[in-house]
Amino acid sequence: QVQLVESGGGLVQPGGSLTLSCNASRSILLVYFMGWFRQAPGKERELVASFFNTGSTSYADSVKGRFTLSRDTVNNTLNLEMSSLKPEDTAVYYCKWEHQYWGQGTQVTVSS
Repeated sequence: QVQLVESGGGLVQPGGSLTLSCNASRSILLVYFMGWFRQAPGKERELVASFFNTGSTSYADSVKGRFTLSRDTVNNTLNLEMSSLKPEDTAVYYCKWEHQYWGQGTQVTVSS
């Protein structure tokens, strides 16, 4: 069993920045895959960014160049640094461990 707790969401103006954090109850050195997903109202949940234990990362085309993953192995946290935010980035953002465990989500709203 793994518990994931997301934090860092909020209201930000277009062009602004936010950093989301996903804190895991187990060492993230043990995990093969962690990812950030998002779900906007009326839309399906989509994969935004992936981190693999090889150190490689991948990003959805819609966020490439704007979002960056970083891993804090001391605090078992996967961070998603988001910049140049757009209104279409508004969604609930979820963290996922492997293909099994989800966090509760954190709301990101981009609006003036």
